[in-house]
This record gives sequence, structure tokens and C-alpha cells, in this order.
Amino acid sequence: MNVSAANVTVAIQYGDSFSKALIKNLIVVALSIFINYINAGLIYTFSKHQIFNTNPRYILFVHLVINDMIQVTLTVALFIISYIFFWMPMTVCYFFILIAIFTTENTPLNLACMAVECYIAIWMPLRHAQICTVKKTRLLILLIWATSLVSVLPDLFMTLATESQDYFKLRVFCVRELVFKNPRIIERRNITYIVYLVLVWCIIFFIYFRIMFTARTASKDAKKARNTIVLHGFQLLLCMATYVEHLVKDMVWQWFRDSYLDVLFACYLLFQILPRFISSIIYGVRDKTFRKHLKGYFLCKISPQ
Repeated sequence: MNVSAANVTVAIQYGDSFSKALIKNLIVVALSIFINYINAGLIYTFSKHQIFNTNPRYILFVHLVINDMIQVTLTVALFIISYIFFWMPMTVCYFFILIAIFTTENTPLNLACMAVECYIAIWMPLRHAQICTVKKTRLLILLIWATSLVSVLPDLFMTLATESQDYFKLRVFCVRELVFKNPRIIERRNITYIVYLVLVWCIIFFIYFRIMFTARTASKDAKKARNTIVLHGFQLLLCMATYVEHLVKDMVWQWFRDSYLDVLFACYLLFQILPRFISSIIYGVRDKTFRKHLKGYFLCKISPQ
């Protein structure tokens, strides 16, 4: 068993008091309902107006929103289940964990694709309509999911090959560290995350500095694009913190052992919940076109196209 898994095992033996557990669950449920309500409004607005569902930028965005809704719903469900039922059948846990990992790894890839689209719009405006078509955007979304599948499925296959049938009949506290505990899986995961970090951050930095150079000399659109890339970078920083989550847990265990569960809860809010809220701010609030149509949804006065 790796260090993170051992720390989790020790921590869950000393669970929260009833009042603290209730407060944490109420906070998580309230935040998830709020985020999913806003995201549902974004999806509804997208589906009802032709101006959005024929624009590659908004298609990528709404894919990010749907992905975030799935991720938030699953992680919150696992959070609540961990307090109510505590133990879960291994096979059910695997299903939840795999989907949660897929959606978590999709987010940085989707943000990188959105940054590239923004770059093409600024630097190649005459070719943007040819390069960024609806069909190509949908294929890109399939590629994002395929990349996450290729990254995660080997963990499942390796577990199936190395564990006995009795292992899958166990009931477990459903966290990734206790499910995928093979050292080879951990090593492969670390290598994969390093590649993700380097690749996606190189894309973000390159695009930001190129757009920043343009924004010094030119248009209002370039300056807006630069600000959007900054927000993407901040969101990406929070999302990709999950790639070093196991290291964070080990450091938390060393430094805050007496309040381990409380610090982990704060990390959960910061790295899993907050980035999903930022998505709605970037387009739901900052984008004038989206904001104009979104107001109607929240006022329950959706006008026809």
C-alpha cells in the first residue's frame, strides 16, 4: 500500500463528528446545486440559440460545462456516500472512480483546445472559419475523450490482470488511493501527469505571450482574448493541481496530521469545486452575447429565437 493510501486508511478510522460531517455535507451539496443550476442555464441557453450551437468556441465551452456537471455530480455523490454508507462494493466504486477520473482529465485538455481556438481567431482570422468548423470541433471533443480513455483504461486492465476475483467482491472506502494501489499504476500515473503538465502548460504559455504581444499594438478583441487566456490559466492551475494531489496529501499528512480531514476538505473545495465555478464566470458573465441570453433564463422569461 502506498503512502497516500496508508494515510487515508488511518484518517478514516478517526472520522468527523456528526455536526462537522453535517456542515461539510451541507456546504458541498449547496455548492454543487448552485454550480449545476448555473451550468444548466448555460446549456439551456446554448441549445436554444443558433448563434451558439454553430460556433466552435461555444461548442467547446458547453462541452466543458457538461463535463464539469458530470464531474461535480459524481465527486459530490462519492463525498456524501463516504459519510452515509462508508463502504461501497468494489465494482461500483470502480465505475464512479473511472468516470470521475475521465472528466477530471478532460478539463485541462478542453481548456488547451479553447486556448488554441482563441489563438487561431486572433492570429489567423481569415482562416478561422475554415480551420475551426463545427465538424472538426466535434471530432476534437471525441479526441479529448479518447485521450483520457487511453490514459485511464490501462489502470483498469492492470488491476484486472494482477488482482484476484475475490478482490472485486470486497467493500471499500471509495477513494482512488485504495482502489488503484498497484505501484506500477502509481508510477505510470505520475509519468502521464508530468507529460500532461508540460504539454498543456507549454500550449497555454505560448498562446498567452503571443496574444499579449498582439494586445499591445492592436485590437480590443486581442486584449479581451488575453484576459480570457489568463482566466483559463488560473482555472487550469487549479484543475491540474489534482495531478499532484497524491503529493499534496502526503505533505498535508506530514504538516497537518491533527486536522488532516479538515485540510483535505479545503483542498477538495479548492481543486474540485472552485474550478467548475470559474467556467460559468468566464462565458456566462464575461461574454456579452451569452450574458444577454442567459439573463432571460434566470428570470424565467426565455424569449423565442
